[in-house]
Amino acid sequence: MVLDLMRRHGRTGRLEIARLCQLTPQSVTNILDELIGEGLIRAAGRRSAAGRGQPPLDYEINPDGAFTIGMELAVTRMTAVVVDLAGQIRRQSSVDVADMSPGAALPRIETLVRELSTDQQGRLMGIGVVMPGPFEIEGFSSVGPTTLPGWAGLDAAAELTARLGAPVVVENDANAVAIGETLLGDHLHLSQFGVIYFGTGIGLGVISSGALMRGAYGNAGEIGHVVAAPGGRPCPCGQNGCLERYASTHALRESLLAAGRSGDLAELDTAHPDADPVLSAWLDEAAAHLGPVISILENVLDPQTIVLAGGLAPDWLDAIISRLRLGTSVSRRSDRTLPRVMRGQSGVFAAAIGAAALPMHDAITPRLELSEVSPPRTEPTEPPR
Repeated sequence: MVLDLMRRHGRTGRLEIARLCQLTPQSVTNILDELIGEGLIRAAGRRSAAGRGQPPLDYEINPDGAFTIGMELAVTRMTAVVVDLAGQIRRQSSVDVADMSPGAALPRIETLVRELSTDQQGRLMGIGVVMPGPFEIEGFSSVGPTTLPGWAGLDAAAELTARLGAPVVVENDANAVAIGETLLGDHLHLSQFGVIYFGTGIGLGVISSGALMRGAYGNAGEIGHVVAAPGGRPCPCGQNGCLERYASTHALRESLLAAGRSGDLAELDTAHPDADPVLSAWLDEAAAHLGPVISILENVLDPQTIVLAGGLAPDWLDAIISRLRLGTSVSRRSDRTLPRVMRGQSGVFAAAIGAAALPMHDAITPRLELSEVSPPRTEPTEPPR
């Protein structure tokens, strides 16, 4: 609890921590001493004197106290970052991968983790790995080219933990991005919002009351296979008109190939969204199908805002937002302090940053939950005669 508070508030004094955590000053002193001993926080000097006596001592997170590694496994690319305890990116790497099956990818993950861990200060808190969902589905005939081949039925977390010698958390990409925006982005003050993530496909991560909404089987937010155009383009999942077939980087690549282009999304780095007719047409189409889905999400979730994030550059996300035509929903209100839709802060490394946030989130985000206690068992008694 103290670590989470210091991460959110920055430089903080002992009495302020005690007040915010509703702990006694002596309890906070004991906790601070323990965290200093573990190298997770450090003294940050004294405040300017405002009266008699010695000014109080402040404390802050020690960035060198620990680090996490986050990895995104996409269809053709492996992206990784090292994030310190203060949420700053220390290293990042992105490599093209021709074969993302477990047999080929697992050794490459081991090598990349060793390379990224070299010369890092502090201890490795954990590793987060994200990949596109949905996970372990039966209702779809196929999950198609936007998911990874060969990973179904594999306990990826257990396999990677054994190989890497460190705790590994596995999550779908959209959920991880939502956690990343909460823990490391500029949305620390938000407790009710959704993140639409443009990976190879498209997904949704939902933060409700500050916690991730995962669903019964970890597939909450699978909007890529919501039918946005009934009777539209066939989808490998067996349906027609799925949102993913119109608003995803895979759909963008299809548009480029259909126009006789290379399909290499690297050209987007230098292309202006409105200057290229093929790219502009895709933006129009993506926004037209995304807008009604966002309005539905607003009515279902009543969020503070919907954040667009992921594998598109900031100006591309801005171009989609500017094209959205949002209908009437519960989010259309005059007292709003945030736009209904806004761009995320994590950039194109959003999923990898979110992956790095996962073990940090597990370690320092407080969970004050009631235990489930079964009522005492009583023996039946004989009725009175």
